[in-house]
Amino acid sequence: MERNLRAAACAAERRRVKAFVNKPLRQSVSCPTPDRASALRAKFAHVDAWVFDLDNTLYPSDSDLWPRIEQRITVYLMELFGLDGLSARALQRHYYHRHGTTLAGLIDEDAAGAEEFLAFVHDIDRSNLAANPPLALEIAALPGRKLIFTNGSREHALRTAAQLGLHDAFEDIFDIVAANMIPKPAAAAYRAFFDRYGIDSTRAAMFEDIAKNLSVPRALGMTTTLVVAGPDRIDHRQPDDRAIDDARTIDFVTSDLAGFLGVVNDALGRG
Repeated sequence: MERNLRAAACAAERRRVKAFVNKPLRQSVSCPTPDRASALRAKFAHVDAWVFDLDNTLYPSDSDLWPRIEQRITVYLMELFGLDGLSARALQRHYYHRHGTTLAGLIDEDAAGAEEFLAFVHDIDRSNLAANPPLALEIAALPGRKLIFTNGSREHALRTAAQLGLHDAFEDIFDIVAANMIPKPAAAAYRAFFDRYGIDSTRAAMFEDIAKNLSVPRALGMTTTLVVAGPDRIDHRQPDDRAIDDARTIDFVTSDLAGFLGVVNDALGRG
């Protein structure tokens, strides 16, 4: 019975993910296959640096955390420019499409400073975000360095990781300030990250919820994993952030990060 239920869940996950792509993804993470362990070892055995995005990756995209941040961004634009909500929201999307993030748009167009913006939009209630002990356990078991690479602020990452029970899971946090205000998916952001930590990209793995943010990592030789919403779960991300334009940049896809890392750790022999 359990095997049948898991197979059904896997099939649903494949259908949901493939709706966005022209070609099948290389591995459907949570679905058992006869050679799964060998495939995981081939992709992860050499990895000694594990890099995680923060928002909608270390916590699921059905959390109310990201909507709270987006609401704060809208309010910030309303107050900064004297706009109504709809106009502020439209400007927010304009900045995102043209510059990669709202903050990058504000900076490029000399409308606001980074510190004020980051402090305002990340001033949110995180109390609804549940701790995730299984995720903490599996991250701790990964062999090598563990880092967060986020387009958000360091303070936001620290507070969110603490709420998740991951306060001591990572060596460091590389935020938008450390990236000189250049957001993912820009290649310069990744170069700054690798230079900061002296990481060999061919010996690193990236976990991220936005597919376009995996293009540069994959081109640089990183093993890439796309974290997606679970089957039949609410996905609060914008449609653009859910889109998969090129499945070739994705090695694995999972809707259960802790579960996937558990399978990876098992395949690697847990040290």
